[in-house]
Amino acid sequence: MLLPILLAAAWAAVASATDCVPRTFEGDSVVCVCNSDFCDLPGQISAPEQGSNTRITSSRDGLRFAIETSLNEASAADGATVVVNLDHTLEYQTMFGFGGAFTDATGLNIQKLPAEAQDWIMKSYFSPDGIEYNLCRIPIAGCDFSTHPYSYDDVEGDVDLVYFNLTMEDYEYKLPYIRRAIELASRELLLFGSPWAPPAWMKENGMFNGTGGLLPEMWQPWSNYFVKFVQAYEAEGAPIWGLTPQNEPLTGFEDYWFNTCAWSAEDMRDWIKTNLGPTLEAADMGHIKLMVVDHNRDSLPWYAQTILEDVDANKYVDGTAVHWYEDNNTGPYVLTELNDLFPDKFLLYTEACGGFAADPDERVILGDWSRAQNYAYDIIEDVSHWSTGWVDWNMALDTIGGPNWVDNFVDSPIIVNEADQEFYKQPMFYAMGHFSKFIEPGGHYVSTTVSEGSDRVVAAGFHSVDHATSTVVLLNTGESEELVSVDVGSGLEFVNFALPGKAIVTILVPTPGV
Repeated sequence: MLLPILLAAAWAAVASATDCVPRTFEGDSVVCVCNSDFCDLPGQISAPEQGSNTRITSSRDGLRFAIETSLNEASAADGATVVVNLDHTLEYQTMFGFGGAFTDATGLNIQKLPAEAQDWIMKSYFSPDGIEYNLCRIPIAGCDFSTHPYSYDDVEGDVDLVYFNLTMEDYEYKLPYIRRAIELASRELLLFGSPWAPPAWMKENGMFNGTGGLLPEMWQPWSNYFVKFVQAYEAEGAPIWGLTPQNEPLTGFEDYWFNTCAWSAEDMRDWIKTNLGPTLEAADMGHIKLMVVDHNRDSLPWYAQTILEDVDANKYVDGTAVHWYEDNNTGPYVLTELNDLFPDKFLLYTEACGGFAADPDERVILGDWSRAQNYAYDIIEDVSHWSTGWVDWNMALDTIGGPNWVDNFVDSPIIVNEADQEFYKQPMFYAMGHFSKFIEPGGHYVSTTVSEGSDRVVAAGFHSVDHATSTVVLLNTGESEELVSVDVGSGLEFVNFALPGKAIVTILVPTPGV
């Protein structure tokens, strides 16, 4: 019993309620270690008084939400290597928020920990003292991050869905944590559901995976399935804000190894206007945000355009959901193209994760800064091209990046070590928090420009709902420190500071003149 006592004493000696307890593994940065007795929480951070700013910094060198407040200045710093300008007169899309997914794997991993440690995870993600996730995805039945493939009605030929039921996974791994998140959050939790596959008997190939789409005669039963999902979840205290008709609909045209269903853009259009849309409307679910595509941006704008240019389908669709997995191969201009075509429809990033293309033994890298940097860079790029938010994938995985019934392991912002009854907050966790905690849902993206030649620094600015606070998130991808001047006051008020190499900084400042 001596070792645990000594360890507990060590934790108490080095940690307060907001401190990271760092540990180094194979990555180039640190993780913050949490257990039943302790976990770092940033606390509630607001903008300071007029004429000053608060900066929150995380870095490869080990800073995690380090806070500093200073006075604004009347001019840009002499020798500034980067100048960032916010044009407060140019507001763009309304922001919905940021978050992750309540997958089976997430709940299963959280459940491996003692109750006290479980609640630290939930507080870290959802409480006002944590990073305040507010936008979360729910797989409708099973996905690859389940222990096995399943649906809510695996009774062959049950077209009337008499045997439709939520499963053990919902009652054990999803709903308890969703309800706890709602309890903890000070912001409204926006939940949206996405199916990976219909019941196998509804598909052409009779399988959850592989190649093939929905049988045409199943278009209506499958639409009714969505209604039953929404009703079942709402009866369990989990109101549904949005739906996507299919996760990654183009994967079903391949011999895909995990849950999928093929939908051409034309079939998706016709199903929405003849079955899914009218069925949701008839069930008094017309308020639910229906988002098409839910696939990579190399499918833009053409897939969404095929659906939205049809008047009868258009009226049922609220927005386009996008995944990040091809962002390195397709520029963000396609987001702007789609927005220009359909400015009344929103864009939302709905899935991302690190490690998906890594070697098997590098799917999880504890303390990897590059994955945090990739997150921050992509978020800044996407919100600068009309995205209303950004949703990560699994909120908690094990040390190999699972469980996953087809071994499609990936990384996660929180990694659970069941053997030692502790969990690790990856650099990705803090990268998400630099946005999710400080960008107010209902606020707006503000025109943000970075001086030419500053190819290592990117930035994005935002207004709060009441315009009283401006938030700027900056990322330095370079190795060297940069002297930065952020014009927050139309040439009259500047935030001047040294931005460390390989660092993310969020600036909170009262909007000048408001």
